[in-house]
Amino acid sequence: MGGRDRADPAQRECGRRRADATSAAYARRDPTPVSTPATREGASMSTIVLVHGAFADASGWNDVITRLQQDGHTVYAPANPLRGLESDAAYLRSFLETLGGPVVLVGHSYGGAVITNAATGLDHIAALVYIAAFALDEGEAVGQATGLGGEAPDLLAVTVIRPFPGAAERDGDAYLNPEVFPQVFCQDVAPELAAAMAAAQRPAALASLVQPSGPPAWRSIPSWYLVASSDRVIPPAAERAMAARAGATTVEIESSHVAMISHPDEVASLIRDAVTASEEAQVA
Repeated sequence: MGGRDRADPAQRECGRRRADATSAAYARRDPTPVSTPATREGASMSTIVLVHGAFADASGWNDVITRLQQDGHTVYAPANPLRGLESDAAYLRSFLETLGGPVVLVGHSYGGAVITNAATGLDHIAALVYIAAFALDEGEAVGQATGLGGEAPDLLAVTVIRPFPGAAERDGDAYLNPEVFPQVFCQDVAPELAAAMAAAQRPAALASLVQPSGPPAWRSIPSWYLVASSDRVIPPAAERAMAARAGATTVEIESSHVAMISHPDEVASLIRDAVTASEEAQVA
């Protein structure tokens, strides 16, 4: 018989009770941040939060995550919305506020711009770690920072722009052209993996490239920086300039833009250095 199926009264009542129970549980949720275990020396063990950038997702951190988890760390790699710097930073900040301290906050590429803004004013962020990332200064946009070391690559020439619902005028989703993705983004990654990364990339709204940064967290939080000397997305000279400006403890390795994928040992090692320094500072 035609027409829309209708749930019987008992089913509707069961559904209503489940919804009421969910609402009640949310209303009485404990706002206390998740605590972190103590180390043998008396300092709290750091929680590590990894933030991905544009044209990528959190799975790019997988090999780094397994190494850090083997050390006993609690590790999170939340999704970065990639909708615009202000809203992305607000989203990450809301996540960070649910965690106890200390937190070592790590950003790759555009994720560096996000952590730079999200961590400002949060007392439980113990360290910032930039992996071939944007450590922006106040008023600076991602598109400007690529030119800090001189000539900047024209990434817009190798992007595909697609509309999305609700986009502001002249905004759109930027994807790296899959045909050049391996050569531009990850030239030291196996071709099969590079092709899969190109297919699965998450786009960034163009707004994320032009919105200016707020006051940078690196002015008050100790920072570490990994420069990728073969980066074709952010010029290595720009990375060095941002690292120096932030007063970051800096290492440099021969890597493409995706050092966390092609060199997970080196990336994990730098994060461990930041963790060790922050935990030693607690008991000093």
